[in-house]
Amino acid sequence: MYTLILLSHNWFKKKILMYVYTLNVNKKVKNIIAITAFLVCIGLINIAGQNIDIQIIGMNAFTFILIVAVILQIIFFIPSFIFKTEKYYDLVGSLTYIVTVSIAYFSVENKTMIDSIIYFYVMVWASRLGIYLFRRVRNDGKDVRFEQPKRHFFWFLQYWMGQALWVSLTACAAIIAILSPEDDTLPLLAMVGMALWLSGFTIESISDYQKQAFRKENNSSENFIHTGLWARSRHPNYFGEITLWTGITVIALNTLTGIEYVTLISPVFVYILLTRMSGINMLERIADERYGHLEEYQQYKKNTPVLVPKLSKDKI
Repeated sequence: MYTLILLSHNWFKKKILMYVYTLNVNKKVKNIIAITAFLVCIGLINIAGQNIDIQIIGMNAFTFILIVAVILQIIFFIPSFIFKTEKYYDLVGSLTYIVTVSIAYFSVENKTMIDSIIYFYVMVWASRLGIYLFRRVRNDGKDVRFEQPKRHFFWFLQYWMGQALWVSLTACAAIIAILSPEDDTLPLLAMVGMALWLSGFTIESISDYQKQAFRKENNSSENFIHTGLWARSRHPNYFGEITLWTGITVIALNTLTGIEYVTLISPVFVYILLTRMSGINMLERIADERYGHLEEYQQYKKNTPVLVPKLSKDKI
């Protein structure tokens, strides 16, 4: 009888181990497929820059810049995986924007006013956001997104290649605009884009500051932010980011021709990323788990738009 029990136990243990192994293999395959898909998408967006005349070390400038974006992720991924840390992930994302757009800007001999405006806007946005996110993860000690992924090679690499795609798709209109020849004028459409960028940058910066100040004074596991811009939108920082990248794309619009119009996908991609993929969906789920039992939170969620701020704010 004891022998039968032992055999049954070993059989179930073996089955469980095989099931776990199968899950891990399936997960690894999905990660590899996702990584491949990200790289393919970067390759496809590269088509938009093939009319660019500027060459860097004998290579199309836009192609060279996209390769740099991927290589930077690999360079920083390796030590991050070895030491199982995510602390530099967001900082490297911002650094990638700075490096890629700088390469584009300084490879142009006759820089125009639009080139300089776009370059300045991306530098300011990337620097502010990178420092903010790095300080946040340093103070928190971790980023919940990477609790499991950072322990698995291909899963973690998927995030880094996703970041390469994020930079490539988001900044493509800005990079193409800088690399493309245009008159040194400032058309009305560009001024509209500048106003959009300034509005979006201001909203995102204030939102991040307000949330940072709130977290210093409150226990985020018991209290949720519903003051300031957060009384008008549940995610005003994301609204600001979508708006500012829309502004940069509008500024770039006058410089685009032919296949380059594909880069108008930039703000569309930012919107989809933040509202349908890694941003709002994840944060809403976390907020529901933490505060869903609170009547105050239910009222806030009912009366406050997810993204686009309302003009008036309700008292909770």
